Amino acid sequence: MSKKPLILVCNDDGVTAPGIKALTEVAKKFGRVVVVAPDKPQSGMGHAITINSMLRIDEHQSHADGTLIYSTSGTPVDCIKLGVNEVLDERPDMIVSGINHGSNASVNVIYSGTMSAAMEGCLEGIPSVGFSLLNHSIDADFTTSKIVAEKVIESVLKNGLERGVCLNVNIPDVAPDLLAGIQVCRQANANWEEKFDKRTDPSGKNYYWLTGSFVNYDEGTDTDIHALNNNFASVVPVQYDLTAHKSLDALKKYEFTIS
Repeated sequence: MSKKPLILVCNDDGVTAPGIKALTEVAKKFGRVVVVAPDKPQSGMGHAITINSMLRIDEHQSHADGTLIYSTSGTPVDCIKLGVNEVLDERPDMIVSGINHGSNASVNVIYSGTMSAAMEGCLEGIPSVGFSLLNHSIDADFTTSKIVAEKVIESVLKNGLERGVCLNVNIPDVAPDLLAGIQVCRQANANWEEKFDKRTDPSGKNYYWLTGSFVNYDEGTDTDIHALNNNFASVVPVQYDLTAHKSLDALKKYEFTIS
């Protein structure tokens, strides 16, 4: 009898976050699960890796069902690298990241540690998916997220993913009976209009808090933001090839000749 799939679980909110517990519970329905996650919150780390300091791995008490849990001192991408190359004795069949506390739709995917963990799995040639719930609260209800995650994981294990592509899945913060469905979308054209809150510390030195508001410039009905606003979970295929292919021919007309 063939082994059940091996699924590596990661996140950026830290190994004790409720979201990763919810995702682990779903992943265990489909195979053998190992968790490798940061020992503290690493939100907004993007694809950062640790190169100038040591990395540590600590094994936590396994769940009653034997699920192995490891925390690391590194970033989400470090967790994937360590998980694939050091922790696991065999190559995982799938990597799932999340469930993130907060949206990673549209431009947020660039900054996301959750999605960077999935992207690192994609770079390794492993089918990978990042999951996010549109609720930042530590007390968020992940019931609907688990329904979506179960369907997506089942489909990816059955059908696979194109090499070089991972999935960015965002889930609206609604009860299961209000979920309209799961929609494959494109990334919306949106951005953060950023401001800095300038303050002064007791020693008289200035410091800054990053603030701002999220603005959607995209009126399309085929975007992740539109889907989420209409209570659909959004599924966006994401690639690590950042080449603007449609600009290649135009750029070749530029005069870059060095005389």
